Amino acid sequence: MEIDEEKIDEAILALLYLTLHDGDRAWKSFDWDAMNRLHEKGFIGNPVGKAKSVLLTENGLRESERLLQKLFAKDS
Repeated sequence: MEIDEEKIDEAILALLYLTLHDGDRAWKSFDWDAMNRLHEKGFIGNPVGKAKSVLLTENGLRESERLLQKLFAKDS
């Protein structure tokens, strides 16, 4: 099976929104390769380090909220 990394990245970015704290920080307990790709795309700060959370960029905050709605919101 071939994995669509773009879909994985979108889902992880959406799930990061669920773990937001302190305004723009999220727990970084996801796949390291995916976290690195999100960093390369400019959605999060550098995930490498001892901190257990990662900083979402302004664009990352907007996109993570949009993707949460797109991927997981129930239709009303």
